[in-house]
Amino acid sequence: MFDAPAPAVELDAYFRRIGYDGPREPTLDTLRAIAFRHPDAIPFENLDVLLGRGISIVPSDVDAKLIGAGRGGYCYEQNGLLKRVLQALGFQVEGLMARVLWMAPEGAPPRPRSHQVLGVTIDGETWLADAGFGGCVLTAPLRLFSDEVQDSPHGKFRIVDTQTNGVAERQVQADLSGRWAPLYQVSQGAWAEVDYEQANFYTYTHPSSHFTWSMTVGRTTPTARYALKNNRFTHRDVTGAVVEQRDLTVDELEATLRQVIGLPVEADWRPVLEQVVAWGTPA
Repeated sequence: MFDAPAPAVELDAYFRRIGYDGPREPTLDTLRAIAFRHPDAIPFENLDVLLGRGISIVPSDVDAKLIGAGRGGYCYEQNGLLKRVLQALGFQVEGLMARVLWMAPEGAPPRPRSHQVLGVTIDGETWLADAGFGGCVLTAPLRLFSDEVQDSPHGKFRIVDTQTNGVAERQVQADLSGRWAPLYQVSQGAWAEVDYEQANFYTYTHPSSHFTWSMTVGRTTPTARYALKNNRFTHRDVTGAVVEQRDLTVDELEATLRQVIGLPVEADWRPVLEQVVAWGTPA
């Protein structure tokens, strides 16, 4: 069962933000075009958590931040916005939840389900859409219940264990050797908006959430993936190969956020950026 339509979004403003002027029919081509442009225009970032501002997922607040103010956000903001856009276009959309597996140490206890993704049904087939997974964000929808290798503009993906306890695992080719690394497990069954309120509060307040003690920023353009983990800057090409990786000074970090990531850096970010550089790269 699909959620009731969420509060309206100004589609014209959103499409200007992502630079899209194509068709607006609820087709797979439209979904692919939006999924490709969104991560380029609207970066992933958790600056407001570190600034002590908290994260509102009230639709009007999300629109003011991600569309009006030229900011980015994390999954609840990004995919909450994308969900409302797709609904306004006439797509059938479910909000889903995922357990993050990316970079988890072998044998580590399971993490809580804390990542919002979307299930979009087109002509009876469900597609996974995700505009909010940092430097590994999807730039094309994936068939959610197919274990075939699927191409995207930024590498190959696949979903495994599609029939095991209603859980699908998404994997990405992490290097040129052909190794596959898990990103997250997607649970079947829609989540209500009130469920995301609780999960979002946990994500920006709980001390076990890495968003409360490290900076995570990402932008994926048509030709590159850019990521910042604290002051460690990584530039990858569309195959996932590292082009550049280095630690930045405070001035370099500020310039990178503005010029590479495309964020409107504010004066009161400076103390946080200084702290980020002092923290260094998380283990």
